[in-house]
Amino acid sequence: MDPKGKVVIVTGASSGIGEATARQFGREGSKVVLAARRVDKLQALADEINRMGSGAETLVVQADLSKLEDIQSLVKQTMDKYGRIDILVNNAGFGRIDWLEKLDPVKDIQGQFDVNVMGVIQTTRQVLPVMIQQRSGSIIQMCSMAGLVATPTYTVYAACKHAVHGFSEALRREVKPWGIDVSMVYPGGVATEFGAHAGINRKTKATTPKFMLLTAEQVAEAVVSLVRRPRRMWIIPWLWSFTVWMNRNLNGVVDNTTINRFTIPEREDELKAR
Repeated sequence: MDPKGKVVIVTGASSGIGEATARQFGREGSKVVLAARRVDKLQALADEINRMGSGAETLVVQADLSKLEDIQSLVKQTMDKYGRIDILVNNAGFGRIDWLEKLDPVKDIQGQFDVNVMGVIQTTRQVLPVMIQQRSGSIIQMCSMAGLVATPTYTVYAACKHAVHGFSEALRREVKPWGIDVSMVYPGGVATEFGAHAGINRKTKATTPKFMLLTAEQVAEAVVSLVRRPRRMWIIPWLWSFTVWMNRNLNGVVDNTTINRFTIPEREDELKAR
């Protein structure tokens, strides 16, 4: 699919990967529907895209993806203006990264599932009848390495991304006969505001090596590339594929390494206190 002139919904478009993805589709001359809660940031991005001179158009829709009525309104406003939906980028989501017993049961645990899982499922569910009637469409799911390799402090976030992985795999096999492609993107660490909002605070200072750290723009380019040439799964950067292989085939080694080099050093004071 050539994205030029196509109608694209990008959720979570107010910052990070979503913002970069919307901007990239704008450069391609797409009709970009910007969805997020922070409407002021969406409007600033829309103004920027509209000035690109690439033939791009924008529609700003304030939407909380944890609310079904907001998702329904998003799809209705898109259809009212453009009459079709060609591409859906399910990007909206957030993380609360901490030991499970320290996460708030509602704000951190239920909240992540409401947006990261139910928001993805419900948005896809609302868009799907449109694409089925068109007999064409591209659905891009913003997964994460956490959806393939689960690590300490990522219990709930990893559970959400594993859920999106399973949902997307089944969906791909459901909708392909209608001419709809479903692609999953698995970025490693990305330089966005995710970490600041997630509350990550580590004694070991363990983080993604700089040479493997992605920019939001690199992920956005991958998303647009998947519209042109769909893939079932795309792990970026490709070096993370070795970690996925090890997690599947050498699970005990990964367990022991992670526990001894991360979990125990991070919780050393608590372990001694008990």
